[in-house]
Amino acid sequence: MKVLITSHFPLVGSGSGVYIKNMARYLIKNGHEVCVIMSENSTKYLSLPGVKVHPVYFKGKEKIEGQLDFNFLGWDPHPRSSMTFDGATDEQIEKYERAYRKAIEEEIEEFKPDIIHAQHVWIVTSLAVDYNIPVVVTCHGEVIFYQKNMRWEKYISKIIQKSKKIIAISHHDNELIHTRYSCPEEKIITILNGYNPEIFYRENITKEEFLKLIGMENKYDKIVCFAGRLAKNKGVDILLRSAKIYEKSNILTLIAGDGKEYEFLNPLKEELGLKNVIFLGHLDQETLRKLYSVSDVNVVPSREEPFGLVALEAIACGTPVVGTNSGGMVEFIKEDYGTLVDKENVEQLTDAINDVLNGKKKFKSKDLEEYAKNNYSQQQYVNKILKIYEDASKL
Repeated sequence: MKVLITSHFPLVGSGSGVYIKNMARYLIKNGHEVCVIMSENSTKYLSLPGVKVHPVYFKGKEKIEGQLDFNFLGWDPHPRSSMTFDGATDEQIEKYERAYRKAIEEEIEEFKPDIIHAQHVWIVTSLAVDYNIPVVVTCHGEVIFYQKNMRWEKYISKIIQKSKKIIAISHHDNELIHTRYSCPEEKIITILNGYNPEIFYRENITKEEFLKLIGMENKYDKIVCFAGRLAKNKGVDILLRSAKIYEKSNILTLIAGDGKEYEFLNPLKEELGLKNVIFLGHLDQETLRKLYSVSDVNVVPSREEPFGLVALEAIACGTPVVGTNSGGMVEFIKEDYGTLVDKENVEQLTDAINDVLNGKKKFKSKDLEEYAKNNYSQQQYVNKILKIYEDASKL
């Protein structure tokens, strides 16, 4: 089967990018062909072995022939673009649609897909459904943004009407699409995300070895980690306020990721007088695996979190998670694998982190690894996706 995947975002720097890369790798392993259309502002992030990549180029630091005269758009600032959909002019949206439509039509002609797997119930997907090719859509939690700005309402009704199947990554999203937008129940399927067990597993590495790898000589007994974009909805400021309470000389907090919110978070760190909080910037997945493996607890303090793939990856590395009652996390962070707290509640977050650091709440790394692998491995996910492709092709 030839699968054309469309995305509004680059493959690096977003959760949906990780989702696409994992899915593409496993579709290829299962004997299928894949082409990906996505936004980019650079030629350095295009490597995806075995996959045909078709970037829609936007304005960035690099001069690229045919690029649009503005940077790629997001719902909130991306580490490589501060442009947002809400901040875009009508003229920019029209250019955006023309560029993506051109890319889709070129790949329909050249790649000749059997099915289109569109990411996000959003603008590009509303273009993809215009052709005589079955479209399956994955909703990554973006429907919350429709509720904030009625400007985008026109896209979703078209997608619901013309797509064959909509995959929700949480039951919360499923319910929202069904009730808020009157999508027929039989069209929506909930499938929790999968992770790549070939990348995320518990690595045999010591804290000292990892700290030396990132250029630190000091020794710490406990490590608290965060991984993700530095954006307001990720709640890193809440983690910093929590660290003000739990931080001791032997406890290190490592924050992996980049984004515009760093300009607020770093001064906040100084204001709070935090001595053992380190911003690591973006880490590749192999280094991220090592970080999870040496950490005592992974914290996901999100205000909004459609799924929380980083939490699942940490569990796969044998590390318990303290997350918030947000989106998909409530569906896979069970008591034996972590703790859920209320959003924006510094006291609850601190207590949950301390329970792990002090040994009041104990977890078995092997149990966490097996739980992730037995329930959420990417092959299991792709098996479900292929069944949906098959069903959609018959509709």
